[in-house]
Amino acid sequence: MASLTVKTKAGAAAGTVDVADALFGIEPNAAVLHQVITAQLAARRAGTQSTKTRAEVRGGGAKPWRQKGTGRARQGSIRAPHFRGGGVALGPKPRDYTQRTPKKMIRLALASALSDRAAEDRVLVVDDWAFTEPKTKDAIAALAALGLDGRVLIVLTPDDEIAWKSFRNLQNVHILTVGELNAYDVLASDWVLFTKQSLPATKES
Repeated sequence: MASLTVKTKAGAAAGTVDVADALFGIEPNAAVLHQVITAQLAARRAGTQSTKTRAEVRGGGAKPWRQKGTGRARQGSIRAPHFRGGGVALGPKPRDYTQRTPKKMIRLALASALSDRAAEDRVLVVDDWAFTEPKTKDAIAALAALGLDGRVLIVLTPDDEIAWKSFRNLQNVHILTVGELNAYDVLASDWVLFTKQSLPATKES
């Protein structure tokens, strides 16, 4: 069974905690990670881009010049795509970019991401944040005591409001609840921090 290091918010060692191999000890599946993360990023796209076709631009009701006798090429509308101010040919239109991803693949991708970070000793468990009041200064001191640098993902329980308010203004910190944990945010972070309460499927040792 895999184990994670437990520390206090002051950076002192507080033992280890055993975690399920199914979440933190598997061989990462790169293909599934790529597919799930691609689908997740695609779902973020608004898909509101839109260009006007020749049927939607203003003007062009009359034939520019007569069909024959001018020596120029025949034209039916000055709003054809090759005219200045004309419509756009084959331009983007609003669309939905979401992809259907099986739940088993999403779970496997999350386990792969967590296992990858755990294999690099980039996953820590804090026994308890224990902030008495929301204060960003205390959050900065805690991260410094833990010796963390780069982007940090902090996983909290929904009722840990004081810790959430303490960390929320830090630019290099991203906060999620347990139910929001996903493969992309894990891989996009240099460190992943859990509390004992937010750590899924744990068994203390």
